[in-house]
Amino acid sequence: MKYSGIDLHSNNSVVSVIDETDRVVAEKRLPNDLTKIVALLAPWQAELAGVVVESTFNWYWLVDGLQAAGFTVHLAHTTAIKKYDGLKHSGDETDARFLAHLLRLDILPTGTILPPEHRAVRDLARKRMQLVRSRTSHILAVENITARQYGNRITSNQVKRLDKESINQMHLPEDVALAVRANVAVIATLSSQIDVVEKRLHEKVASNSDHALLRTVPGIGQTLATVIVLEVGPIQRFANPGNFASYARCVDSQRMSNGKKKGEGNTKNGNPYLSWAFVEAANFALRYCDQARRFYERKKARTNPVVARKALAHKLARACFHILKEQKPFDVTRCFA
Repeated sequence: MKYSGIDLHSNNSVVSVIDETDRVVAEKRLPNDLTKIVALLAPWQAELAGVVVESTFNWYWLVDGLQAAGFTVHLAHTTAIKKYDGLKHSGDETDARFLAHLLRLDILPTGTILPPEHRAVRDLARKRMQLVRSRTSHILAVENITARQYGNRITSNQVKRLDKESINQMHLPEDVALAVRANVAVIATLSSQIDVVEKRLHEKVASNSDHALLRTVPGIGQTLATVIVLEVGPIQRFANPGNFASYARCVDSQRMSNGKKKGEGNTKNGNPYLSWAFVEAANFALRYCDQARRFYERKKARTNPVVARKALAHKLARACFHILKEQKPFDVTRCFA
């Protein structure tokens, strides 16, 4: 039996193949060319137990291409892999061999490889978030300009309604008015593109039964339900609600010894988009759900507002797990009992 590991970079990859004794039988640095990588692995394909690819920013093309070529591919969960710190030498070749070594020992931490069509829609939802954040930065820029000029800042909704005529009526200095017009032009462009993206996302997820179920949760509307559905994927990949809440970054990362906190683990381990979604859901639930507000107030009385808000996000994350797992609408009495 043979095992392969690929240390993937932005423009090249180191491909290594080892046998059952960790002896290297093939190894080469290749450009990021699928044809050349497949050609190197082809002589060993019948014996390969699998090919391990690092979960870097650019893994799509390689994983999809190897799967299409008939290889069994594993996506390495890089943040969960830690090599021995005392190694005297390490490099791309040793990294590739180490991935193959973990696969041989059957202790490789892996990530989920979602289908390409699911990833495309999920990435479109992430693009929407990027556009919204960019628009927000321009809105804040206009608010800050008005605060500097008048001592009072206008609201974000007022900024969105600005046009050429209304800017002229503000009687700003010529150069300041030019800066505002530049921000407003970008805001208008981003808003139109956000509308286009949101329309497409709605078309893609509107028929998803999970999307409708998630919208029964207090604080979760169409946008947050879309993000959660696309980021979660198959709920069956999570063994229990605790695993799901951890993946959504809704639990603390702590190292405990003798009942005392001795440090923290990898606080960024998990999905940042789900973390954002559940915190946003908690903020909205506080406004519109009495049970959620009472839960928050009880927590805040014992801790502080930040921890209490995170606790509410954790509660909603666990509720969403049960909803998706059981395919039943949200039960407020069960969640906040």
